[in-house]
Amino acid sequence: MSAFNKFKASVPIAWSPNLYITLVRGIPGTRRLHRRTLEALRLGKCNRTVMRWNTPTVRGMLQQVKRLVVVETEEMFKARKANEAKHRAVRLPIVISHLPASAIDSSKQP
Repeated sequence: MSAFNKFKASVPIAWSPNLYITLVRGIPGTRRLHRRTLEALRLGKCNRTVMRWNTPTVRGMLQQVKRLVVVETEEMFKARKANEAKHRAVRLPIVISHLPASAIDSSKQP
């Protein structure tokens, strides 16, 4: 599964004043110019997300490192976070009794 498909949300792409940028590929082995661009975007580690304004300067920086990052609009980011929160929802614990069935029946009778 590609990094883009992993982070792609199921909402239509619309113009957004903010861009959410996630580093999905590793920094080692990249060109120095790309490392400096990621440093300017404040992306130091994989799977870290930063929010930047949607300006021509930022879009130019993203064009340089487009194979290393995933860019999402605000709606896409919120939809992805909602899906992750739903996936991590607290589930009821599984109760396991190690007593034999006859001991459980006798303990319920007065």
